[in-house]
Amino acid sequence: MSGLHGTGKTTYARLLAEDFGLRHISAGELFRRIAKEKEMSLAEFSKLASKDPLVDKIIDDQTKKEAKEGNVVIDGLLASWVAGDLADIKVHLVAPEKIRITRIAKRDGIPYREAMKITLLRERIEKERFKRVYSIDIDDKSIYDLVLNTGQLSLEANVEIIKKYIQEYLISHGGK
Repeated sequence: MSGLHGTGKTTYARLLAEDFGLRHISAGELFRRIAKEKEMSLAEFSKLASKDPLVDKIIDDQTKKEAKEGNVVIDGLLASWVAGDLADIKVHLVAPEKIRITRIAKRDGIPYREAMKITLLRERIEKERFKRVYSIDIDDKSIYDLVLNTGQLSLEANVEIIKKYIQEYLISHGGK
């Protein structure tokens, strides 16, 4: 489960993991936990990560390890890229910027303007870093099996769409 910040990656991944009896791993939660442990804001930690490839390596190694173990829904900005062929289904979530920022402000308990400033800075830094370090253009959605705008329908309706896609995939692949 991939997508920019505030698209609902963790929420959808958690719900789908529960529905299908799978484990759930969040690269974003891991990133936030490490930032907190280092007593840094997300923007500060993103700047550090842009200079220190060890930060990405820790998260990437954990993502790959979990993907190899299987029976998991992994969410993260680069989760689908990092998991590669280990992922059976790659979903990319999108949402309009205003909706994403509103969600982030609510989640983090901060004013909208602050959430916008932090998020857009973080995304700019990450986009540049991913291009430089991985040669990944996060605007390229060609690797995804399903791209869904989470800003158009309710959470429940979007979950049903993704579940239906997964169920059809399982049927067409013999329950794999």
